[in-house]
Amino acid sequence: MHWLFEPGFFSSGPVHVALVIGGVSGVVSALVGVFTVVRGQAFGGHALTDVSTAGGSGALLLGLTPLTGFVAGGLLGGAAMEALGTEHERGRDVATGIVLGAATGLAALFLYLDATSGATSGTAQQVLFGSIFVVQSSILPAVVVLAALTVALVAALYRPLVLSTVSPEIAAARGVRVRLIGVLYMAALAMSVGLSSLTIGTVLSTALLIGPPAAALQITRSMGRALLAAALIGVATTWLGVLLSYDSFDWGSSHEAMPVSFFVVALVFAAYLAAGVSRRRPARLRDAEVR
Repeated sequence: MHWLFEPGFFSSGPVHVALVIGGVSGVVSALVGVFTVVRGQAFGGHALTDVSTAGGSGALLLGLTPLTGFVAGGLLGGAAMEALGTEHERGRDVATGIVLGAATGLAALFLYLDATSGATSGTAQQVLFGSIFVVQSSILPAVVVLAALTVALVAALYRPLVLSTVSPEIAAARGVRVRLIGVLYMAALAMSVGLSSLTIGTVLSTALLIGPPAAALQITRSMGRALLAAALIGVATTWLGVLLSYDSFDWGSSHEAMPVSFFVVALVFAAYLAAGVSRRRPARLRDAEVR
């Protein structure tokens, strides 16, 4: 197996940290992402990644960890989107666009101040594209606690969230507080975006949030199976991305490892394409049998 696992992979401390963070964020992003795709709020998830950019760069400017800014920015952005929007799709999109524009402006300001202050080197790279191999092990407890809170929130909201996702009108008629469920769902979405931003950066975190769930929903229409399949795809793509990035150090004479974020996004895209092919193949077989 030496052709796959380069020497030192299993004994490397940074690799251990990267695998834990990547696996945790892969699971959490997949679980929340399934509801994001089914609810048709991929644009909202993308907007929160830009809000996280402002939060992460602002946190570094204040000397805090990027994860603190990612989550705090996402929570504030999600609350603002819910406060400005309505239950109708057009109203949500307008509110999302307003928050997105404001967050992008703040991100540009904070990244500029980070660069000109000289207090932190590589800020833009760390926030926008992630640097999972340089994340300190001291942040692992915070990552695990944040992931546990997000999963617990999704589990507690599961039934009303599914009902309000499928039919908000029926949910409201049955006494479900649809707006409150939406606010709590946005909180879970913000926390999952914070974790995925720590893994592959804010610019690319949408891929981890949307890609595995979209692939899973092409394979099965069952919510439970989709959640399981999305989690497996999320973990597989992040772990394999970490492995390929580690191995790429020895691929050329320059001995420069390629970024984890590139491999994760490429693998997510490949998984989505493969899921689409597997979904269409049975349909072609049925058509052939009819003929």
